[in-house]
Amino acid sequence: MNDIHQQALWAPTPERIARTRMHDYMTWLAKEKGVRADDYDALWQWSVDHLGQFWASLWEYFKVQSSAPYTSVFDSEKMPGTKWFEGARMNIAEQVFRFHRSEQESKEAAIIGKSELRPTVELSWGEMRRQIASIAHALREMGVRPGDRVVSYLPNLPETVVAFYACASIGAIWSSCSPDMGTPSVLDRFGQIAPKVLIAVDGYRYGGKDFDRRDVVTGLMQSLPSLEHVVLLPYLQQDATLDGTHNWNELLAHDSDIRFEQLPFDHPLWVVYSSGTTGMPKPIVHGQGGVLLESLKGHGLHSDLSESDRFMWYSTTGWIMWNSQVTGLLLGASIALYDGNPGYPDLGVLWKFAEEARLTVFGAGSAYFTNCMKAGIEPGKLADLHRLRTIGATGSPLPAEAFAWIYEQLGSNVLLAIISGGTDVAAAFVGACPILPLYAGEMQCRYLGVAVYAMDDQGKPLDDAVGELVVTKPMPSMPLYFWNDPEGRRYHESYFDMYPGWWRHGDWLQITPRGGAVIYGRSDTTINRHGIRMGTSEIYRVVESMPEIVDSLVVDLEYLGRESYMPLFVVLRPGVQLDESLIKRIFDNIRSALSARHVPNEVFAAAEIPRTLSGKKMELPVKKLLLGMPVADVASPDAMSNPGSLVYFVELAKQRSAQHAAA
Repeated sequence: MNDIHQQALWAPTPERIARTRMHDYMTWLAKEKGVRADDYDALWQWSVDHLGQFWASLWEYFKVQSSAPYTSVFDSEKMPGTKWFEGARMNIAEQVFRFHRSEQESKEAAIIGKSELRPTVELSWGEMRRQIASIAHALREMGVRPGDRVVSYLPNLPETVVAFYACASIGAIWSSCSPDMGTPSVLDRFGQIAPKVLIAVDGYRYGGKDFDRRDVVTGLMQSLPSLEHVVLLPYLQQDATLDGTHNWNELLAHDSDIRFEQLPFDHPLWVVYSSGTTGMPKPIVHGQGGVLLESLKGHGLHSDLSESDRFMWYSTTGWIMWNSQVTGLLLGASIALYDGNPGYPDLGVLWKFAEEARLTVFGAGSAYFTNCMKAGIEPGKLADLHRLRTIGATGSPLPAEAFAWIYEQLGSNVLLAIISGGTDVAAAFVGACPILPLYAGEMQCRYLGVAVYAMDDQGKPLDDAVGELVVTKPMPSMPLYFWNDPEGRRYHESYFDMYPGWWRHGDWLQITPRGGAVIYGRSDTTINRHGIRMGTSEIYRVVESMPEIVDSLVVDLEYLGRESYMPLFVVLRPGVQLDESLIKRIFDNIRSALSARHVPNEVFAAAEIPRTLSGKKMELPVKKLLLGMPVADVASPDAMSNPGSLVYFVELAKQRSAQHAAA
């Protein structure tokens, strides 16, 4: 457990607090609504106790545009199925253009893009508006109407953002797969939602290698019978063509005024998917209004994003953080996109781009920062980063030593904004707050309007103890439904089975006495040995702090009454051997830092740890493999960043099976 007497790693100055939008919002609440909160904890408590007043206040504070007013904030707190802001008519894309309206401001950069194929380019607010209008006009000419699905097989480029907001302006439902995903994996997703239009790239470059994807695009055209039109973006080759497709550049030639369809608050905005490591991916539908309000709150209040910021969250187009990044435009912030390998030609590439793009907010998966730390990268010596005031991280727990490393490298001006939420809600449950101190290994707060608790198995909140992450009141960005789930059965089974009427997310959470939060990994891969329960991240913190070890993965194979068997897999630094001496030190360190009960049964040296495209360790698929399930049933190679890593675990599973049979 985190030490309540631990010294803060960072704390905002009074001057910095006074400049934050969170402080401004609290001042506005007191003046306009008579709501006086002495501190953040009091504000959070008010926001969950008075849910309707809170969300109505955000609508008013952020001046949400709507052509028709809402008649009620929500109908009830019953989950699932809460109806939000009924009566309102609006369009999320229209919110983007509330800013930078003057002629001079319209010439400023809205999007800064760079890739392994392209030098840095800037798209102004005015040119972005023109391109969105032109693409929307072309889509309407193709017969796209509100509710039609337009799917993207595009990299992290300015064109992708333009295509998304063009769809949103029409009311078409967007869905995206990253072009490093293969045909079967894409069809598992797009095949569920019957798209009318596909916008695809001819290829891309990653890690210095070119990947032509026209064969994949052809396969999608042949296998998606609902497709009426396909648009090809020439990117890998500027003169690339493909029979039966429209050329993206031709769609940009229309001189059209932008039109924003006025739609209900809960009109579907996009379909996103679960990780896809087991079974068919869950096609999760989010509404435009919920995404808008959660983005204004998360970016505007918790990340303190504003019109003066330049914001990047390194992501592929298949991760929810891409969606999060493009909603930075809703606050008037400029967004920066990098498409390519963050480690090519070395781990300094994103830091150098941060200088070039003049970033003020830079986020990435936690693994990126850990890798930089382990590689001895010194960002402050690689690039001029004096403009940075926020570093964001998510995707997996960030070890405490990485907290310290970031402050050693970037200094005390930077807020380390760790967030944890999920694709499922397109929002954060816990994370950053610019008016609170930061403690190593701990997120600062529960997010406003999120009634999130650590619960025991009986549904009782736990204080300063690890329990299930449970949300007891609705959030406007919770899924409207799953596609092709008319009875809502799959949706209900995914989140509401264990605690009826409450959302169980599937993470282990601890709320600290000072109101902070610690995530301990997925609750479905937790270790439970002899009645002691803990998340895998605690073992990783111990093991990966050893200089000989680059990466690790641990699973507990206790199953159907079998005695617990817990193997630990480690990736060693070049030249290091897994000998008896190193194994003994691993055991001693775990025993000393945790307990004797958490010492693994065996240690294995693996070449790589399997990871998803977003960098998460694939604990559950490896666990299922070692319990005897076929690889095809537990992991989708196209949803992995390193599918070849599974070969080792498949062979080990065969050996275990043979040993059990012989016994």
